[in-house]
Amino acid sequence: MAIQRPTIGDLKQIANNLHMQLTDAEAEEYLSVMQANFDAYDLIDELADEIPNVHYPRTEPYRPDVTENHLNAWYYKTEVKGAPTGKLAGKTVALKDNVSLAQVPMMNGSSTLEGFIPDYDATVVTRMLDEGATILGKATCEHFCLSGGSHTSDPAPVHNPYRHGYCAGGSSSGSAALVSNGDVDLAIACDQGGSIRIPAAFCGVYGMKPTHGLVPYSGIMPIENTIDHAGPISRSVQDNALLLEVIAGIDGLDPRQYAVHVENYTSYLDRGVKGLKIGVVNEGFALPNMDLRVAEKVRQAAAEFEKLGAIVEEISLPEHQLAGALWTPIGCEGLTAQMMHGNGMGFNWEGLYDVKLLDKHKDWRQKADQLSPTLKVCMFVGEYGIRNYSGRYYAKAQNIVRRARAGYDQKLAEYDLLLMPTLPIVAQPLPDSDCSLTEYITRAFEMIGNTAPQDITGHPAMSVPCGLVDDLPVGMMLIGRHFNEGTIYQAAAAFEAAVDWKTF
Repeated sequence: MAIQRPTIGDLKQIANNLHMQLTDAEAEEYLSVMQANFDAYDLIDELADEIPNVHYPRTEPYRPDVTENHLNAWYYKTEVKGAPTGKLAGKTVALKDNVSLAQVPMMNGSSTLEGFIPDYDATVVTRMLDEGATILGKATCEHFCLSGGSHTSDPAPVHNPYRHGYCAGGSSSGSAALVSNGDVDLAIACDQGGSIRIPAAFCGVYGMKPTHGLVPYSGIMPIENTIDHAGPISRSVQDNALLLEVIAGIDGLDPRQYAVHVENYTSYLDRGVKGLKIGVVNEGFALPNMDLRVAEKVRQAAAEFEKLGAIVEEISLPEHQLAGALWTPIGCEGLTAQMMHGNGMGFNWEGLYDVKLLDKHKDWRQKADQLSPTLKVCMFVGEYGIRNYSGRYYAKAQNIVRRARAGYDQKLAEYDLLLMPTLPIVAQPLPDSDCSLTEYITRAFEMIGNTAPQDITGHPAMSVPCGLVDDLPVGMMLIGRHFNEGTIYQAAAAFEAAVDWKTF
């Protein structure tokens, strides 16, 4: 099938968009020369796309009604049974709804993408199915993943299993809520500013954001390549480590993966913490909205590690705050360029592109008013930086990332783990549907102060439940060296074995 050739008028408009002027005669001559280039487009159009094969049958997907979805945590349900044996045999899994599951709808929390159905499974999906998992469907996520609250997903907010009407956290809101509620054993979540760890903390489950690149992002809708992470949510440390063993490792399709080091994470679970050095990061307790009751629970958890034989010391890490500031130009300009202008895929990377997703997502321009205020505000910041400063602040921030990462690395050379609250608060009431723009946006980002920095530096970080405040879960975050998830699991398992976190 031949692609449509541009007219003289089309080419003059293209030139104008590129700040050039052409006469009709010049445009006609350029068009003549360009025909051989378009012949190559015709050839590519005729060829079949190079996408993964789908190996496991799945039942007809359906959108559950309120009788089986009272938390609004499911987007679509189906059943995909994996291999009869494997590490995940007998385990049920939910996928965040930015993860491709062939033949099952995916809208990434946004009405502008509704109707999109992927043609292939994400790498993490194939790996889980090959190890015996049963996938039960797609978990609701926040609007294009741009919220730490659970009130931005189309069509309805996700409720916290501990208290209906309260935030479940985002953007992997459904993933954490379904695991916490016992609907599934495990879930895949994704994290660009805290979106694995925030809902894990609010819902009282374990959420691991692995080292950047450890888990392939192939087949998952990106936000910004340099901060995209995928990882596991579970009700136990054992299951979390087991799932990471299955999904970690290079797939040959994801440019985020470089110098990846994979371990047998479950082998760390019975080592205890005696002799481990843990640095309690003062800056992590100094957020402006820090609930002192949350801080006290996390400090009690740190003291428990000391009782278990770890060496626990308070430290200062100024680069923690620096990394948080770097998130804004990188996150906002990066997502505007890649996810929006780049139609969900962007340019300049080699790997697995979802052409069908690109074709569908490009239509956001005709439905832009339907985008959530949380995405809009990030786009406004990003577009301003790109248009007015030519991306220089994105570029400079990426350079300064090395300084922030080095600060973390220096402390992690002295200490095996760093510790701080995952979030400064417990789950808050969901905002009213008619709330102000200010409240809608503020409630989406009020909790990311401690979680966004590790997306910038790429260090692994895990939220571990460590008590209740007002009967709502509190999360403690453990941070490790790059590709040293095993030590995080080692400490988390020791804490899990020593205390009942719900009565801690």
